Amino acid sequence: MSALPEAVQALLNPVIYPERPKKVELLQTQISFIFLADDFVYKLKKPVDFGFLDFTTLERRRFFCQQEVELNRRLCPEIYLGVVPLVRNKGSFSLKGRGEVVDYLVKMRRLPQERTMDRLLQRNQVSPQMLERLAQKLVDFHRQARTISSGFGDLETCRFNAEENFTQTEKYVGLTLPPSRFERIKSYTRSFLERNAGLFERRVREGRVRDCHGDLHLAHICFTDGICIFDCIEFNERFRYLDVANEIAFLAMDLDYHGRPDLSHYFVQHYVNLSGDRELEKLLNFYKCYRAYVRGKVESFKLDDPHISENEKEATLAVARKYFELAESYAQD
Repeated sequence: MSALPEAVQALLNPVIYPERPKKVELLQTQISFIFLADDFVYKLKKPVDFGFLDFTTLERRRFFCQQEVELNRRLCPEIYLGVVPLVRNKGSFSLKGRGEVVDYLVKMRRLPQERTMDRLLQRNQVSPQMLERLAQKLVDFHRQARTISSGFGDLETCRFNAEENFTQTEKYVGLTLPPSRFERIKSYTRSFLERNAGLFERRVREGRVRDCHGDLHLAHICFTDGICIFDCIEFNERFRYLDVANEIAFLAMDLDYHGRPDLSHYFVQHYVNLSGDRELEKLLNFYKCYRAYVRGKVESFKLDDPHISENEKEATLAVARKYFELAESYAQD
């Protein structure tokens, strides 16, 4: 495990925060350092380039911080507070005052972690009524979201996204997924796209491709006084302008992954009934397969992160393998 960058080490010191928190805790994803500072969360983007996202320059990180705040206010307006510069003056870092801007952070109110949907599910506290409320919120959101007539969510974009996944996971074949599983999912995906070309194009024409959330899994949904859906995709419109079937399949897949196919089915059926989108079910397993594969890919990426410990990587390995196994289970012609 490599030493943390200088700015990250500085952000672990409570004195540089305007609120002076009692302590600061660090979490990591493959693309961010996340600092839990009492009632607030500060999120610093890692200077990485994965092809589908590029945070390698200060200007790009500033832009995508602004995008993150703006886009997430659609579904969680009270949580996203703004973008904060990290400055350095005479060798000292600060989130207040003057100095050279060395980076930018997204500032958020801290949500109650025990109320996120993954935690609630662990305690068997996700009810059908909660799923009904969630489905209604998503139907309303999708109806109001911007649509697009071409360029995203069509057959060629779906094919490109899938082939990008396969290219980016070739190095993990034999590590997080067996060669036979890799070939099976690849064959199923290509065949489904070829056989259902007209369906994908019709969905675009009918306005089913919308400016969605893009990363709709259990850990990004918090049941508080209302429902806060946070941490959408801000870094690539190609992953956010989706067929709504793709979005719904993501959450349904995640419920399957966590051992609740009953809740997965209930959620999908309620969304379909509210939206009237019966055709969604024809695409459900295809998009579940795609989404499980993406999750396996993202977990696999963590194995190359020098800032993640070996113990975390061992756990990540098991998670990635489970997602790829789930992806194959949907790959039925």
